[in-house]
Amino acid sequence: MPKDRAANKGQRTSVELFAGGGGLAMAVERAGFRPLLFNEFARRACETLAINVANPVEEGWAPTVPAVGERPPLVVGDVRKVDFEYLRDKVDVLAGGPPCQPFSLGGIAKGDEDDRNGFPHMFRAIREIRPKAVICENVRGLLRPSFMPYFEYIKRELSLPFEERAEGSRWQDHDEILRHMNESAHIAEDVRYEVAHFPVNAADYGVPQIRNRVILIAFRRDVAVDMHRFRELVKPTHSADRLHQDILSGTYWKRHPNVPKAVRERVTARIPMQPGTLPTANDEGLMPWRTLRDALQGLHGQKPLPDIPPDKLDRKEHLLGGFTDHIGWPDARIYSGHTPNELDRPAKTVKAGVHGVPGGESVMLLDDGTHRYMSVRETARVMTFPDDWQLAGPRGEKMRQLGNAVPVLLGKIFAEAVATVLAEAEAAS
Repeated sequence: MPKDRAANKGQRTSVELFAGGGGLAMAVERAGFRPLLFNEFARRACETLAINVANPVEEGWAPTVPAVGERPPLVVGDVRKVDFEYLRDKVDVLAGGPPCQPFSLGGIAKGDEDDRNGFPHMFRAIREIRPKAVICENVRGLLRPSFMPYFEYIKRELSLPFEERAEGSRWQDHDEILRHMNESAHIAEDVRYEVAHFPVNAADYGVPQIRNRVILIAFRRDVAVDMHRFRELVKPTHSADRLHQDILSGTYWKRHPNVPKAVRERVTARIPMQPGTLPTANDEGLMPWRTLRDALQGLHGQKPLPDIPPDKLDRKEHLLGGFTDHIGWPDARIYSGHTPNELDRPAKTVKAGVHGVPGGESVMLLDDGTHRYMSVRETARVMTFPDDWQLAGPRGEKMRQLGNAVPVLLGKIFAEAVATVLAEAEAAS
């Protein structure tokens, strides 16, 4: 992020809540937004943000707007204690991944909500800041049938954030009020938002990882952005079919000429097509999914990551190739239901854990048939974090931050689309 700040002219501004290890924060800044404020609760994530991009301040700090080129403040602690009023009408985009802990179907039916739910705090920030746009990323589980009624309520609340829910009232009662208000034509455009959600797989946007998430986008209606244009800008850019085509045609192997013949044959044989035929991408112009091997080789000008020799799987920092956090970790296991990442596919979803993660998401199968745990740096590559982004804490905490983050490339595509439609709306007004 620091490398991009010099090019940021400060014409657009952002606030990041639930900032975590900085994935979405990086994405938003790289899309041209100047950050005015971060907030995060987790200690190690705060340390990461402080190392890379922000100046930590304690709860009770006197709010100030940073000057262009100045590090933004990071309020360390509970979001409920942050006062946002000083930023009113100064922010273009409010971004964050608010925690939305699982609700049981019974819990929803009874109106019992988890105190860790972060959406109410996002809505308070919206009321106090009045941003032009909002970006929220969350797990795809929000769309499961048992949760859908509550998710639709979240969207309605996001569309009318100034209609505050009465303390102690049931969400169902508040939802009924919002339903009636949404049908009214007498609500001013500057206090309501146009809301859309996008189920996404990060691999469809060039991230070398299968990661299914939902992204919520909201625009203040008086800004009058073109939602059709926005939807066009965030269409998928990559496809599995194109990866299969490149593997079968040999184009993929030209990028990776040192892969053993037996590995190439095994990977090619599993492509789900008839021998001698090439799959056709659903849409013209899509690029191939990126694989774990692509990530390790380097994307966007990165240098290849060196392999970790078996005698270096000792938890020690050897600075292989000069890379930090590229440390070998022993005792990885493969067994039924705990299968490794394969190099010539996108990686499995990075999760907030290290060892014992269900499904083997932290394990990697090598060309010689052996396997090992992925290093933190390899995992960061899968999350499209830059190699110079430093993560704080022991290995477990670093992996937790990555597993909870938004892939930088995915977030950047959506943030750039927000910037584009805001600029076009202003030009048209």
